[in-house]
Amino acid sequence: MNILEKQNCPECKSTLVDDMQNGEIICSGCGVVVDDQIADFGPETISSSFEDKMKLARATGQTTYSQHDLGITTEISISAKDFSGKTINHEVASQMHNLRKWQQRVRVSSPKERRLANVLSKLGETCEGLNLSKNVLETASMIYRNLDGHIEVKGKSVVSITTATIYMACKQCDVIRSLEEICRGICPVKDVKSKTKLAARYYRTMVMEMGQMHAPVVTMNKYISKIANMTHTEVRVERLALEIAEKTKDSSIADGKAPNGIAAAYLYVASVLLGQSVLQRDVSSIAGVTEVTIRNRCKEILTCHKLKITLRPSLAN
Repeated sequence: MNILEKQNCPECKSTLVDDMQNGEIICSGCGVVVDDQIADFGPETISSSFEDKMKLARATGQTTYSQHDLGITTEISISAKDFSGKTINHEVASQMHNLRKWQQRVRVSSPKERRLANVLSKLGETCEGLNLSKNVLETASMIYRNLDGHIEVKGKSVVSITTATIYMACKQCDVIRSLEEICRGICPVKDVKSKTKLAARYYRTMVMEMGQMHAPVVTMNKYISKIANMTHTEVRVERLALEIAEKTKDSSIADGKAPNGIAAAYLYVASVLLGQSVLQRDVSSIAGVTEVTIRNRCKEILTCHKLKITLRPSLAN
């Protein structure tokens, strides 16, 4: 309740109580309605989900690292109507246009802020295009902000530094994405190879200069799960592939070889054993390896180990 309002009942001097459901202020003693129109500062609607509550709150104080001003700046919307829905005249519309233009100029005034806003907007577009979660976007934004003082980002390729930053954020968030996949979602096909090579160099520099940021090791299980999800493989095939990978992890099959090729081979072997129609062409295109690589890895797995699988018979209806 506002401190400027009356704190006691004008009739019996008792304490006042706020009835938020009816929008009234009533006396706790005699029941006199002191005010019947009070402001509701709560959320727009009632929700049981915490995420929905944060979205529907009137003023949450939320900030985001994915915007250069942390998302706390008020923006003048582009509209020809006022708050009540009435059309504003030409003079006011021209004035709002000029205010909007100068507001944008003031928000990004220095070259450093302009570069930060450009890279963060590119991060947001890339994460949205690659269907990456908001956690990856916020992590990538924090990583890029921490580059100040460690690496000179002025003059570097926006596409490559964005790719390297998202790649490091994916590693920290346990998301399987390669540099080439990320770069393919930003630049044209003809520039993917050169931009990927430059992004790899930026990533190595970031790891060496920012030594306190340790990325977790990506295990074979995550590669198998990624390929299985992208190829829409059945869950039982994925489970069998994970079990085969767990049984053969102590061998030297994966030494010096690309992990996505080994994961694709595990998945293909499991699909064959369970009688599922998974084509090598589909698995190889998703994994980013050739069909010959998958056949060679399958031959190594079946040669070095003897597989014995006991299947439970399905129950008749």
